[in-house]
Amino acid sequence: MRSAHPAAGATPAAPAVDAAARAWALLLDQSDTIADSITLALFERDAQIYERIGPELRVDVRESTRVHIRRGLEVLSGQRTSGNPTAIDVWRETGRRRARQGVPLELVLNAYMLGARVLWEALIARSATAPEGLVDDRVLLAAGGTVWSNLDVQNAVLIEAYRREAARLQRHDLQRQQSVLDGLLEGRGADPDFAEEARSVLDLGAEDAVACVVALYDDPPDSLGPAEDRLDRLGVVARWHVRAGIYFGLLAGPLPDEPGIAELFEPYAAGRMGVAAAPDGLAGFATAFQLACRAAETLPRSGRGVVPVTERLPEVLLAGSPQVAPLLLARTLGPILNQPETQARTLLDTLAALLRHGGSPTHAAEELYCHRNTVIYRLKQIEQLTGRSLADPRDKLLLELALMACGSAG
Repeated sequence: MRSAHPAAGATPAAPAVDAAARAWALLLDQSDTIADSITLALFERDAQIYERIGPELRVDVRESTRVHIRRGLEVLSGQRTSGNPTAIDVWRETGRRRARQGVPLELVLNAYMLGARVLWEALIARSATAPEGLVDDRVLLAAGGTVWSNLDVQNAVLIEAYRREAARLQRHDLQRQQSVLDGLLEGRGADPDFAEEARSVLDLGAEDAVACVVALYDDPPDSLGPAEDRLDRLGVVARWHVRAGIYFGLLAGPLPDEPGIAELFEPYAAGRMGVAAAPDGLAGFATAFQLACRAAETLPRSGRGVVPVTERLPEVLLAGSPQVAPLLLARTLGPILNQPETQARTLLDTLAALLRHGGSPTHAAEELYCHRNTVIYRLKQIEQLTGRSLADPRDKLLLELALMACGSAG
C-alpha cells in the first residue's frame, strides 16, 4: 500500500530523482485545476479570516495559488520556463504581500502545507492512470521527498520575507502615528480632514472620548507596562510619543474621568505625571497636553505621582502665570519669609494647618502636636506680619495661593 505522506528528509539516488521529476511532469497540464481545489479548501477552512480581510484577498489568493502551483511543478519536474520569475522570487514576493495585507503568518504557512499535501495526493491519483512502470512506489517515495523538502525551503524564504516586511510596516506605522501626534500637539486636530486622518492612523472611533497623560521623566520608559494592560482590559486605546523631552500619551475610548485615569497610572508612576481630558476630542488635544504638563509640573520636582488637572487648578493657574507668583509672595508671605529660617518654617506650617482645618486653632493644634494657645499666638504673629486676616475670605484665598506658590501647602 502506498503511503499518503512520505518520510521527509530522505535523499533519493539520482535515477530516482529523475524518475520523480518525470512523474511530477504528469501534473503540469492540471496545475490550474489543482490550484483551484487548494484555493477552495482554503476558503472553506478559514472562511472568517478571508471574509474579514476582504474580497480583494480572495481574488489575489486564487491567482497567487495558480502561480505557486505552476512554478512548483516546474521546479519539481525540472522544466522551468525561461523569462518567468523563479519559485523563490514568487515565495519571497508572497511573503511580503501577505504581510502588507495583514494575513497572519500562520495562515500563510498552513496554506503552503495544504498545497504540498494536495499536490502529493494529486500525484498519487495520477499514478493510477500513468503508463505501466512510470510511477511505482520507489518513484512516489522520491517524489514525496522532493515536495516536502521544497516545502521547508518555501517556508524559510517566505517567513524571512514576511517578517522583514512586517517590521518595515511597523516602523512606517509608528512613524505615521508619531507624525499625527505631533500634528495634534500643533492644534491640527481642529481641521476635520486632519482629524479624520488621525482617527484612521491611530485607530480611534469617531465618538471616542479623548484625554492626555504626560509623564515628566529624565529617562522615558519604553512603556507603562501594567497600566497599559489595565487600559487594554477597559478597551482604551493608548498611543505614546516623546515631544521635546516630554513623554506623553493620547488615550481614547471608554475613558474613566480624570481622577479615574490618574488612579490607573498611580501605582506605576516613576515620576511626575499629569492627566487632562479633551472635551472637544482631537480638536482639544493640544490644550489637554498643555494642561496635563502644567498639572505634572505642580508636583515637587523630586517627587512622583499622578494628578488630574481638575484637582490642581489653583496650582496650574499660578504655574501658568510665572510673573504673578513673586508678586503674590511679596505682598502676602514676604514678611514671614524674611524671618529667621526656623521661625519662618514654624509660622508657615502653622498657617498651612490652620487653612487645612478652616481656621480652627483646636484642630490645627492636634495636627501640629502643640497646645491650642500656641497656635493662637502664632496666628496673631502671622496676621501682624502679613497684615492679613483668616477671617477675611479674600485674605484667606491670597494666603492659600501664596502657600501653593512657595510649595508649603501640604
